[in-house]
Amino acid sequence: MNMKNKKTGVLLINLGTPDSPKVSDVRSYLFQFLNDPRVIDIPVVLRKVLVNGIIVPFRAPKSAEEYKKLWTDKGSPLLYYSEQTKEKLQESLGNDITVELAMRYKNPSIPDVLEKMRKENYDKIIILPLFPQYASATNGSAIEEVFRVISKWWVIPELEFVGQFYDHPLYIQAYAELGRQFKIEDYDHVIFSYHGLPTRQVDKVYDNGLCEDRDCEKEVNEENKFCYKATSYATTRAIAEALNIPEEKYTVAFQSRLDNKWLEPFADKTIIEQAQKGAKKLLFFSPAFTADCLETIIEIGEGYQELFEEHGGEKVQLVPSLNDHPTWIECLKDIVKNRV
Repeated sequence: MNMKNKKTGVLLINLGTPDSPKVSDVRSYLFQFLNDPRVIDIPVVLRKVLVNGIIVPFRAPKSAEEYKKLWTDKGSPLLYYSEQTKEKLQESLGNDITVELAMRYKNPSIPDVLEKMRKENYDKIIILPLFPQYASATNGSAIEEVFRVISKWWVIPELEFVGQFYDHPLYIQAYAELGRQFKIEDYDHVIFSYHGLPTRQVDKVYDNGLCEDRDCEKEVNEENKFCYKATSYATTRAIAEALNIPEEKYTVAFQSRLDNKWLEPFADKTIIEQAQKGAKKLLFFSPAFTADCLETIIEIGEGYQELFEEHGGEKVQLVPSLNDHPTWIECLKDIVKNRV
């Protein structure tokens, strides 16, 4: 069969969201999410005790309050924008390629969507996790779950996995276009905030030594090309260059930490430091997130705003995530077309 005539499906995967902001739905989401051994990578018995006995029971009611703030008439922003991305990518690709969407946690679930795709009898399926920088807890977990499901199929089609795309020119261009909506010179400092990870998880990328032994803040090379820290810094350099932001005017930071053994600099501490230096206006990019969610709208937009004000600052301005931006759709189209 000619390659161009192959029946091809694309599976977009995002992280996931509770079905509603009810405590019961948030509890169910957190239970699935935090029991993933790629998210909390500690011995299974300890993880079950920690997650099911301590974290989920105590965190679910508080998280539900945060999700209530996040929820809109269209539901979860992450799910809404992911669905919009799917529909617009489908429209851009035409009828020759079929696009589906699944969430790693909760709905639409990877097993349910893959079962639908199995029945379509595709010659090839392209698996595209919507996480620009590779991390075991995101890309790795999504890909592993796809393997788990498809490994049980009697007929396994040709598969292609997109590991990361942090350096794709259209991804960088999309964030630069979003940044140009704001007069960057009016802000005292720019912070590029990425979701944090325990340092042990980036250390596992290397067969020998630790992440801190490498020059991940300065370059991506053959050894560290799958290091989340290295690719986060590389993403930042590319966006800053596209927007002509001088090196002294921006900082890379990592948010959502659970303890002090996570990637540094910490975003919350960076905000306090900037306020103490006299900064009044901060501009926040969140390039690890391709759709706005709890971590962008609530954690940065509300939580970091309050933190900044507490220490003498005035305004934290969040640059929107890619959501359904036209250049982002073109980026995904290019990724797919290069694999058909």
